[in-house]
Amino acid sequence: MYKIGVGKAVINFEEIDYGMLGYGMHWHRTTGTETPLHARALVIQHKDKKLAFINVEFCFPTIYLKHGVLEKLNAEYPELAYINDNIMLTAQHTHSAPGGYTQHFVYNVANPGFNEVVYDKYRDGIVEALVAADKDQKNASIKHLIGEFDKAIPVCFNRSVKAYNKNPEIDIRVPRKKRHLAADRTMKLLRFDDENGEPIGVCNWFGVHTTSVSNQNNKICADNKGYASQYFEEYLKLTYNKEGISIFAQDAAGDISPNFIWDRKSREYRGQFEDDYKSAAYNGQLQFEKAKEIFEAIPKIGKTIEGDLDYISTFVDMTNVTIDKKYTGGLEHQTTSDATIGMAFLEGTTDGQGASSVLGQAIKILFGSGRKVEVLAARMSKNKERQEAFLKYYSAHHPKTIVMNLSKGIVAGAKKPEKLILPDFVDPTVKFIKAASRLGEGQKTPWVPEKLPVQIFVVGQLAIVGIPGEITTIAGQRLRKTVGDVLKERGVTDVLLAPYANGFAGYITTYEEYRTQLYEGGHTIFGKWTLAAYQMQFEALSKELLKEEKEREDVGVAPDIFDREDIWTAKELAKDDPILLQAPEEELEEKG
Repeated sequence: MYKIGVGKAVINFEEIDYGMLGYGMHWHRTTGTETPLHARALVIQHKDKKLAFINVEFCFPTIYLKHGVLEKLNAEYPELAYINDNIMLTAQHTHSAPGGYTQHFVYNVANPGFNEVVYDKYRDGIVEALVAADKDQKNASIKHLIGEFDKAIPVCFNRSVKAYNKNPEIDIRVPRKKRHLAADRTMKLLRFDDENGEPIGVCNWFGVHTTSVSNQNNKICADNKGYASQYFEEYLKLTYNKEGISIFAQDAAGDISPNFIWDRKSREYRGQFEDDYKSAAYNGQLQFEKAKEIFEAIPKIGKTIEGDLDYISTFVDMTNVTIDKKYTGGLEHQTTSDATIGMAFLEGTTDGQGASSVLGQAIKILFGSGRKVEVLAARMSKNKERQEAFLKYYSAHHPKTIVMNLSKGIVAGAKKPEKLILPDFVDPTVKFIKAASRLGEGQKTPWVPEKLPVQIFVVGQLAIVGIPGEITTIAGQRLRKTVGDVLKERGVTDVLLAPYANGFAGYITTYEEYRTQLYEGGHTIFGKWTLAAYQMQFEALSKELLKEEKEREDVGVAPDIFDREDIWTAKELAKDDPILLQAPEEELEEKG
């Protein structure tokens, strides 16, 4: 039997006008609150080890935020003995929560800038939930069961079926009209009961984007998974008179949307109702009902989880991984490269339209021609290092139309973004990038994280894999197999994926999906071998878990953590241009 504790903290934002993180739109700012946000924590202890799984109702965790959580824990609660390795900080990925809590430039642009209030509220809420869970520990059991949604239930839909069908795992192509079948419709659920058999909480993993609420809405909202958690906790209270917690965590949701009805007005897909908040509640109700069904079946047919706890984590430089040929079909000298954004990402997805297809096609032709010129010049150059660097870079990212090199801070070919030829009126985000670059802010901290955290928890027969990004359905299937094939040697029978864990650096698609260059491939920032690089790192991490703890090696390189004064804020923008942050009233009205 384990010792298990659960905890929850409300994260309230009384003020308004925070930039929201997820859709990347400058006008997507908070005007109020539809639902509160929460941090939920689960602590499991056995013998001399304990671990904490934390899920927060925001877009994604950041390396800077987790560092701050650990600092606060070590300063105020050193007796709890938490370290980076035994805390997994995850998100349920709502796009309707305040942003601005990272040290990395790009994920602060739309806000614009870092926001100390937002950062402090998230950090303090996470610590509050974790400390409450740690102090709540009691003897308890864990049972596991997997359930599956009926095909007729409109809960999840693949938004990139064309890319999905390119995978060799797909024997029969899925037509767009049946895109609900191009998804993992299983929910994996853990039930935690005290010594009397009374439930103290649940945690489940199911992959669907938390984007029922579109960017045409401006209230803070925990979206579909937030509603699901609320409904389950109400059910526990009414049925068992228990204040338990319910974590609705993400699974492989990279290409999976809750939206399935075409809205002519917005020219985007929406959920069951025209009111997005009702659609979010409806989708959350579907997830709750499936979780309740599994939960109630567990006492009779659930698998009891028994055995030791273990954990391991490291950091990997994702810009420079040489890929083992077993992941490349025998090709040698394949690598990842600088982090880049492609035009396919900027064109948007069915959940949020981006640049027009006409503009997108024009940019693809323009940048494609530019790439050819650069490659030709590199081939003709007598500088061998320059040749190798260019060819490696473009080979790693082919066929992506690269618009932004995030590693070098190059936007649309401009090595100094403040000199970007795109006019400010195209998008205020362009204006923000230019203004911040004039102040030198783009050079003080990296644009995106490149040294990424990878982590594995072992709980008896279960492995929980912490992934710092959003992984697609088939990519997730491959990664589960990679980890499972190694850890079966120590008795692991089930591998659970926990995306949006400990940090964030875009999408993770399969090689075949990447070459299709839809939205997800355009935001798979380290190139076509990104998934292979993660498989290699998680395979290596899994093999370390087969060793005695004292024999394990960590060859990772931790990322730099920057001082607060070096992180770009809106205050710095205001110094450059006092009216920069003031969007026209008519534009705000138009955007909702």
